[in-house]
Amino acid sequence: MTSLVSDTRVVFSRELRPVLRDPFSVIFSMIQPLFFLALFAPLLPGDNSLQWFVPGIIVMSCLFGSSMTGSNLLYEMQTGSHERMLVTPLRRPALLIGRALKEIVPMFVQAGVIVAACIPFGFELHLGGALLGLLVMAAFCIGLGSLSYTLALASKSKEWLFWTVQQTLIFPLLLLAGVLLPLDNGPGWLKALSKINPMTYVVDAERALFNGDVWARSTVEGLIAAVTVGAVGLAVGVRAMKRSD
Repeated sequence: MTSLVSDTRVVFSRELRPVLRDPFSVIFSMIQPLFFLALFAPLLPGDNSLQWFVPGIIVMSCLFGSSMTGSNLLYEMQTGSHERMLVTPLRRPALLIGRALKEIVPMFVQAGVIVAACIPFGFELHLGGALLGLLVMAAFCIGLGSLSYTLALASKSKEWLFWTVQQTLIFPLLLLAGVLLPLDNGPGWLKALSKINPMTYVVDAERALFNGDVWARSTVEGLIAAVTVGAVGLAVGVRAMKRSD
């Protein structure tokens, strides 16, 4: 276990170094969420629309960023860097866990930028709930990042497959979670699909936490969903990394 933790720290540091050297890459990945924030928020009714919309945009930013991280692994496999990592003494699970943990840092930065940009326009920040919300998001990011790396390993000889699957899944997950529009008045089939989407519960939890409602039922449900996605993502990713060649 000590060796696994040490190896994970090495991989985490290696993966984080390019982000620290080029922090603008994190900001650049937020272009789509910021566009949605600028174009959709003014259309929402009510004076407290930002309190409902901003937490969903933070989850959207996490979804966009974490789901694309497998492309970095695809590039490493194409250049031979991944193969060189596989023959090092580093444990195979650490190669996945370290990469997945790195996804937390960009998520924290992006959430901070989004909140800071919205406060002048009337968004009310409940710091305690927001910090708890970021912890829930951390588990969700780890799971999404792990699944993205798993997809990259599965499509190492077919780069188009990675982008096809990623782009096919990302928007249904987003819309079924009610990020952009509430699903309360939607048809029954749409609500049924929303109920089986784990991202729905994460979005609801973030809305409750960012509004200071720490003890809401949706908070517990969102925490369970995020931890489940994190655990399943890591389990699937570690297995795929062990079988990587």
